Amino acid sequence: MEQMKAKPFRLGVAGAGKIVRDQHVDAIRATEGLELVASADPHSRLEGVASYASLEEMLDAAPDIDAVAICTPAHLRHRLASHALARGKAVLLEKPPGATLAEVQDLKAQAEKAGLTLFAAWHSRFAPGIAAAADWLAGRRVEGVDIRWHEDVRVWHPGQAWLWEAGGMGVFDPGINALSIVTALLPDPFFLKRANLVVPANAQTPIAATLEWRTADGVLLSGDFDFRHEDPPCWEMTFVTDGGSLTLEAGGARLIVDGKTLIDEPEREYQGVYAHFHSLLETGHSDMDITPLQQVADALMLGHRQATEAFVDDDGSA
Repeated sequence: MEQMKAKPFRLGVAGAGKIVRDQHVDAIRATEGLELVASADPHSRLEGVASYASLEEMLDAAPDIDAVAICTPAHLRHRLASHALARGKAVLLEKPPGATLAEVQDLKAQAEKAGLTLFAAWHSRFAPGIAAAADWLAGRRVEGVDIRWHEDVRVWHPGQAWLWEAGGMGVFDPGINALSIVTALLPDPFFLKRANLVVPANAQTPIAATLEWRTADGVLLSGDFDFRHEDPPCWEMTFVTDGGSLTLEAGGARLIVDGKTLIDEPEREYQGVYAHFHSLLETGHSDMDITPLQQVADALMLGHRQATEAFVDDDGSA
């Protein structure tokens, strides 16, 4: 007798903005075992699926949804994820998983109590070069790390004025992607020692930042994050080790070891995100690493803030 194929997990998305249209929709549809059935957004609709004005309306109309991907601005995620968990749904959280550490810790406690899957989707960890970088670094001692994460906010975040509000994180909205990679690749924790944040005069979050960390063994990590960079972006980091140097470029899509390119592939991070989410749904496990968010919280708390003369326009540009 032919074995019956398992029914796919039915997914709804909360938020139908740029990141959902650019990344989530195609990745969900490309992942075997997942089916995108609905979206919830008061301002936007997705073609090909039922669309609703709110998460509550979506779950009322489609109670058989198994999981919800929360893809709204960070300051909305706690309320929406809490509601989805209360309705018995597994939850995927677009990065960052919340506006504050307290919010994320509360969601972890809710999911654990309910026995539901909760996933902080650090998409950059699924870039093509990351797994190979982890393998190469595993047998070597890291002696220094340099991060440069520069992009043009006008190109990559048009109209996203929430970036400049409390909880929006400013330049750390993309910068947290770099921190998600480094925290995954380094075997030892590292601690913020020096920070300078450049904050526009009418904003609450930085447009640029320079940071320095040290591990307990004194290894220096430096980070330069900037939203004022002209396109194309510079998303790269270099690990200096006792056995050579490793560089990740293009957000981790390109891997270079001692000047030789070993991996150079198209970006496909979100396919990895949803393949992992599917495995979590099948096993009932959660994946809620919050160390990248802890690093940003330290930077915002300890950083020296210096207002600039620049103003952030209503469309999100500076």
